[in-house]
Amino acid sequence: MITLENDQLSFRFADVHPDAKLQIEFQRTLRIPDDNAVYSLPPGLGQFPLQHVDDHANRVPTMWAQHGGVMLPMYQSEALWISFSGGWSGYPFAVKVATGKINAVTGDPWADGLHGSPQDYVVSPDQPWLDGYCVTRGEIRQFVAMPLGSGYSAEEQITGEAEHGGIQIIAYPMKAERYEKMKAADSTFSRHMPLAMESMTLGCVPDMGLAPGGRMRQEIYDDEYGLDAWDMEHPSRCFVHIANSLVWSDITGTKPPTTPPTAREYTDAGLPWFEYYDDGLQSLEGGKALKRLKSVLQMATHKGDVALPENQSVIPEEVIEWRRVRQKGQVREGRF
Repeated sequence: MITLENDQLSFRFADVHPDAKLQIEFQRTLRIPDDNAVYSLPPGLGQFPLQHVDDHANRVPTMWAQHGGVMLPMYQSEALWISFSGGWSGYPFAVKVATGKINAVTGDPWADGLHGSPQDYVVSPDQPWLDGYCVTRGEIRQFVAMPLGSGYSAEEQITGEAEHGGIQIIAYPMKAERYEKMKAADSTFSRHMPLAMESMTLGCVPDMGLAPGGRMRQEIYDDEYGLDAWDMEHPSRCFVHIANSLVWSDITGTKPPTTPPTAREYTDAGLPWFEYYDDGLQSLEGGKALKRLKSVLQMATHKGDVALPENQSVIPEEVIEWRRVRQKGQVREGRF
């Protein structure tokens, strides 16, 4: 069962295990410079508002109404990252994330089920967040919103079509018997504690896709449990549609969030960036198809479009580092 609670997607698998709960939220953030430098993790700037598509079925594109799910507003060239949390239970999940039905880990077209060679999913809570497309080991390109049909999205670059847009998510819980054995072997297994995060315009395209932006240091971790740990019989799937913020008010009757600060404004204010490490896990190599993607700036140059706005390079003066150390006792982790 999937419910929408406080702008979070809440996945519950009561028929698998009472602890099998997963929360997913979509965080506003800085768009890092698209300058081929590799940046640290930017901060979370608060959750994107989420609303049910069914509540506005007569004011959204037909395909949205057919797919259902939820929707959120993004400005053109705005960035986001996806947060995964199991709350106090720490129940493990295998989560597949696609944009425009292109897998964000491998670059392959959407396929049901889990695959291990190459691994086409992330594992929560080992993977606390996902900021973009896994282009190489230890590095992603940030998720950046661009109008669907403009040629920038990963979907359009790989398939040549602007058909789906948005984000697709499917979650597979760990098998109950595997979870119980892990709990019995380690009484602190379930004590992972995430820190707190800190009118339709004429001619405006409402449907947005995600495109690859600037480079960021981020590990996409290997599945330490193996494919046989996951309950393939009880997946739960959700479409997350992205509405251009300029049309959000006309669809929902509510105002979208204000535009986020630029990377330069944030850095000049002396605020911190972040680095995160898990010393106990290996990371994935990155998707071959994703390596070939052009970033938003590269595509703009190729197309002769106006360059990406507010794209000045920055040098963060304060970078906060923390590691997830695997030892008995409480594991405390998070991102402000």
